[in-house]
Amino acid sequence: MATTQDSLNWSAQYQVAPSDRTAKLQGDKITLPQSALEALLAAAPVVSIGKDSSRPYTSTFDPFNPYTFAAEREARQQLSDRQQQLPHPLTFRLMNPQNGRIVYAGIREFSAEENQMRLSAVLQDALGLGSGSSAVTREQTPNGDVEMGASDIATPQVITVHAKQLPKGTYVRLRPLEAGYDPEDWKSLLERYLRDNFTTLTKGEILSIRSGRREKYQFLVDKLEPDGEGICIVDTDLEVDIEALNEEQARETLSRKLAKGQHAPGTTQGSSAGGVLIIGEQQTGQVLAGEYVDYELKMWPRDGQGIDFDLELGLDEAELDLFVSPFSSRQRAKPRDDEHVFGDFSSRSSKRIRLSATNVELEDAETLYVSIHAYSESTEQDKSLRPIPFVLRAIAANPETSNSDSINNTAGTPLIDEVICKNCQQPIPKRTLPLHEAFCYRNNIFCRKCNQVFLKNSPTWKTHWHCPHDASHGNTPLSQRKHNLIYHPPTPYPCPGCSSFDAPTLPSLAHHRVTLCPTKEILCQFCHLVVPQQGPDDPSFVDPEVLMSGLTPHELADGARTTECHLCNKIVRLRDMKTHLMIHDRDRISRPKPRMCSNALCGRTVKTSTEGRQVVQQLGLCDECFGPLYVSSYDPEGKALKRRVERRMLQQLMAGCGKRWCRNADFCRTARGNMGGGEDRGMSAKEALPLVKPVIDHLDNIGDSLFLCVDEASQRRREIASLLADTDAEYEPEWWVQALEEVRAGTGSEAELEEKLVRAREWLGQNAPRRGEVVK
Repeated sequence: MATTQDSLNWSAQYQVAPSDRTAKLQGDKITLPQSALEALLAAAPVVSIGKDSSRPYTSTFDPFNPYTFAAEREARQQLSDRQQQLPHPLTFRLMNPQNGRIVYAGIREFSAEENQMRLSAVLQDALGLGSGSSAVTREQTPNGDVEMGASDIATPQVITVHAKQLPKGTYVRLRPLEAGYDPEDWKSLLERYLRDNFTTLTKGEILSIRSGRREKYQFLVDKLEPDGEGICIVDTDLEVDIEALNEEQARETLSRKLAKGQHAPGTTQGSSAGGVLIIGEQQTGQVLAGEYVDYELKMWPRDGQGIDFDLELGLDEAELDLFVSPFSSRQRAKPRDDEHVFGDFSSRSSKRIRLSATNVELEDAETLYVSIHAYSESTEQDKSLRPIPFVLRAIAANPETSNSDSINNTAGTPLIDEVICKNCQQPIPKRTLPLHEAFCYRNNIFCRKCNQVFLKNSPTWKTHWHCPHDASHGNTPLSQRKHNLIYHPPTPYPCPGCSSFDAPTLPSLAHHRVTLCPTKEILCQFCHLVVPQQGPDDPSFVDPEVLMSGLTPHELADGARTTECHLCNKIVRLRDMKTHLMIHDRDRISRPKPRMCSNALCGRTVKTSTEGRQVVQQLGLCDECFGPLYVSSYDPEGKALKRRVERRMLQQLMAGCGKRWCRNADFCRTARGNMGGGEDRGMSAKEALPLVKPVIDHLDNIGDSLFLCVDEASQRRREIASLLADTDAEYEPEWWVQALEEVRAGTGSEAELEEKLVRAREWLGQNAPRRGEVVK
């Protein structure tokens, strides 16, 4: 047990290094140079390291030999000396000498350049090194990244760093800076924000937590316990209390919560609650601006037929987006505007997303998530708007129709007596064409870019627009602003999960977050946990092993662990286990069929030796059936063996085998008695020889069966194998015989037999090829 004798006293001044986006720090973390670690170790407090006195410190120590006591005593004095040890966690007090601002921080690592230190953006702002703000501000995105405005420093700034151990915090009181915060919205974000990014809390600072790209929650750290400038929040139970700044804010918060309750999902004034989609059935609902309605499609045809998701808007000028994402081991998140696999941002009143049956995203999908999103420009303004109605359908795709056949209205084919008007592109009867053209050119105008017709003085034509950068178009100012914000933003979209990617458009950001973003969550096939697909110590996506294996960087690193193969007991890496089992499966399929004993009543297989010589010499019989017929005398032509077989069969027919379980009815007196219900009189030699002679004459043909009485277990195995082969056509009879032989079936009670049958099926699955199965 280590006991501290005095506190850590250390301070230094460092220049703040320019911010580096590739090595962006989060929360209250700093990096110091290697020399700082050496100085800290030199200034570390001296602690006493307790030792286990029951264990000898020298190999020659003998408690019954007093001559070994001196060496043991000297070893104990050397190893039990007090040692220097740094406290955990290391916390520092940072001060800007120019303005006197103070903030507490935790250490990330000792990797900065000599005489320099790196600060997170929030610490730079807290010390007045960034935009010169007057408040200590800490801002965080949903995935833990910290976002701040200015982080570039024009001139080198010097910061004084003091090693300061803070007490473990037990209580913190936060005050929201704005009214209307609902704990259901920010509570989980706040817990994750503090747990992932911070070691300390400073009194008077402002915690700023982002939820999505628009919402932000700000809290003032008003009170700390133990009372002081700061506390440590690592390895402690911290009680968090939220109080309003004043009564007016509390009343405003209550009124906003009541208003929000009126627009809660499932209410008449709120968005629909979503639910389960069924192929062929339509779902009607409504959605408020800025919100999502989520549906799940759990069952769909997987027999080569695709799926169409059709969305019909209930308002002409509404802007609804349709997103689809599969739920699988590779995709875990519900679709959103900045994170989806399939999406439609267009301004059409009817939308369709078609998923073909061969789409790779559907291979391992358990469920398909479908989300309806209502585009919004201002959250405050959208609160007064009524919900937008919609109709959603999921139908089996017709491969003969294109993705846009049922969406875009096209002109009909003209009849024989009709012509196409050059202005409105509609079929017109020839006799009325002059009259129609006079009216059409006077009132209608044709847009040659999108082939649409508008009334000249209509508001739709006045607000009709075409994007100069692509083929997009629309009829409302809202749709144009939406298109410009999504596809031509003034600044790139930063990925909220990683700090190394800026997307030029919102769809490209969504594609990045569901493909190569390190923070994308997956279900690891090795640890069976939902984890980010790339950790800080995992290989990159361009690593050759990652590209060749088809695994994510996390799975490649986690799959390096080893385990024992349940088939061969070899030690194999987890990521190689699939290939290893495929080799076992190839060996199983290519395994030759076992040879059953040529005795028609025996339930054993023949264990052949090299070149099959043993089979020929034993007439195709197993060792147990051939044993009574074996003699050591030289018999190259097999004449003596034939006489022994003839004598054995004559004995069965004339005297019987005497076994009460025998079912050898054709060649055993005892079996005829067992099956006939009484004792059989037997046969004379004159009556038995005509039955035995044909069998002896064909002994050279190993394929012909013999009829020798066997033990009860073997006979029962043969009967069970024949029954199972007739009822279960998956395996050949020979494999059933070997499986029952491996599990020693044929004896015991019915319950034991059922258990052995289960084990026999397991053995077949691991060792026997199925009927018609070939090596691929």
